[in-house]
Amino acid sequence: MDQSNRYADLSLKEADLIAGGQHILCAYKMKPKTGHGYLEAAAHFAAESSTGTNVEVCTTDDFTKGVDALVYHIDPANEDMRIAYPLDLFDRNITDGRMMMVSFLTLTIGNNQGMGDIEHAKMIDFHVPRRAIELFDGPSKDISDLWRILGRPVKDGGYIAGTIIKPKLGLRPEPFARAAYEFWLGGDFIKNDEPQGNQTFAPLKKTIPLVYDAMKRAMDETGEAKLFSMNISADDHYEMCARADFALQAFGPDADKLAFLVDGYVGGPGMITTARRQYPNQYLHYHRAGHGAVTSPSSRRGYTAYVLAKMSRLQGASGIHVGTMGYGKMEGEKDDRACAYIIERDSYTGPVYHQEWYGMKPTTPIISGGMNALRLPGFFDNLGHGNVVNTAGGGAYGHIDSPAAGARSLRQAYDCWKAGADPVDWARDHYEFARAFESFPQDADKIYPGWRQRLRLAA
Repeated sequence: MDQSNRYADLSLKEADLIAGGQHILCAYKMKPKTGHGYLEAAAHFAAESSTGTNVEVCTTDDFTKGVDALVYHIDPANEDMRIAYPLDLFDRNITDGRMMMVSFLTLTIGNNQGMGDIEHAKMIDFHVPRRAIELFDGPSKDISDLWRILGRPVKDGGYIAGTIIKPKLGLRPEPFARAAYEFWLGGDFIKNDEPQGNQTFAPLKKTIPLVYDAMKRAMDETGEAKLFSMNISADDHYEMCARADFALQAFGPDADKLAFLVDGYVGGPGMITTARRQYPNQYLHYHRAGHGAVTSPSSRRGYTAYVLAKMSRLQGASGIHVGTMGYGKMEGEKDDRACAYIIERDSYTGPVYHQEWYGMKPTTPIISGGMNALRLPGFFDNLGHGNVVNTAGGGAYGHIDSPAAGARSLRQAYDCWKAGADPVDWARDHYEFARAFESFPQDADKIYPGWRQRLRLAA
């Protein structure tokens, strides 16, 4: 059934829709299956995303037609389809009238992803009007809160050197705490890896008090504050809160130094929002494990990593992993810096839409996945700043001297970039950074050819 007469209006102007402030706009890369017209398929997509069915129904009235999603732009040659969703379409909380990410996703990438006349459709950008921004929680804490705890300026406080307890499955309680202590002697921030929680070999109620003891000892020894991001992810929100509550009690007077990590993609918006609302005094660390199933460039459905990052800020994530932009081990390109810019800036133009955030707190880019001190200067050059949390697992624990030396090498890499220095020259006067060349020789050979001769090391 051709529904383009109802669910498409190509006379609508994008600028007018944005100025009106009554629609969320979504841009997709859409291709219909062979034998289906582009506008007809696009209208069917919009119908399925809002008020439509496959047949005319007797319950349709003038009101329901007034909240139809409308295709307002198509460019078949570039697979460009854009849809305007009236704000009244979206579900609202009965408790406080606010908007919810579950409703946004249900409509904009719900049943339309499985329709028989669509070859593929992937959301590449969306625009949120001011009223919708006001109705999402947004972050309660941001990187400025971490800088404050670390004793730094709350504006441009710089690089936060972090790590991930390795191996990925975690360690037994005593080795886990020891690994944390050894890194904290040189670094700032430690996080659980996403599978780590309450495994039988590392009961949370035994591990967490030992981690806090390690933090206290490291703070006493260094005279610096330290940060720990604990994974509270669970299927059951009551279980998640039980983990969080126990950790807050264990950290006691240093509970401000405790962040909560949530596996936000696999756990879903409900887990993020529960953590954001139940623990507004804690930094909310959004881990996006699993996102590549839909965000990878090889996937033609779902949404992009840029869209995921943008959604995380609306939901209230204090920080989210944004990849390494081609500088680490994960899939990515230099242009992925857009994922960082959309969450950290108050105004940014993305792949399709310009977005104003109207003062909503920023979400911190968290950089993780195969990074070490040698890769950081180029990464900072590409991003244009170092106001990030970087969690380097192998980059710290793979340093040939110690995890603390690995942490110091990361800090020295940031200082090198900030000074505009040549990294090999910098290494001559910064021991831990120099030893990173010997720790990661394959990276050194690739990024800094001739480094051995310049540092007068034997080949």
